[in-house]
Amino acid sequence: MMKPNLIAAAEIDRLETWAKYSAPMCGSCVSSCCTLPVEVKIKDLVRIGVVDEFELGEPPKNIAKRLQKEGLVERFNQKSGIFTLQRMSNNDCYYLDRKSRLCTIYDKRPDTCRNHPKIGPRPGYCAYKPKEVERERQSRNIERF
Repeated sequence: MMKPNLIAAAEIDRLETWAKYSAPMCGSCVSSCCTLPVEVKIKDLVRIGVVDEFELGEPPKNIAKRLQKEGLVERFNQKSGIFTLQRMSNNDCYYLDRKSRLCTIYDKRPDTCRNHPKIGPRPGYCAYKPKEVERERQSRNIERF
């Protein structure tokens, strides 16, 4: 009988590699959840501070155009009224600090982030990547060049 291969870190696109969530995991993770697309509603954009209360009378499509032009929103689904926040070229959330790997708008973060991992692609699980494993992977990639 073959032993199952242990996966050292989750792969964001392979839900079967995700780990059962427990709160202490966040302190030792590279914030891999912050590389997932973040879907937000207009109330989240108001909380974040990129949409003013007085704009709520405008069609969401117009708000989306402005936010896309400013590089804050990647896309807008008119049917559902859901905006997807812009991500950086490495897939990090626009609001994730690259060095500390902490959210720069944590107190104002969208409901999607507040509810993760209770709600999401695999409820109760997260794409946990320990900091040590990620550092090893990066150093191996650097050595290749």
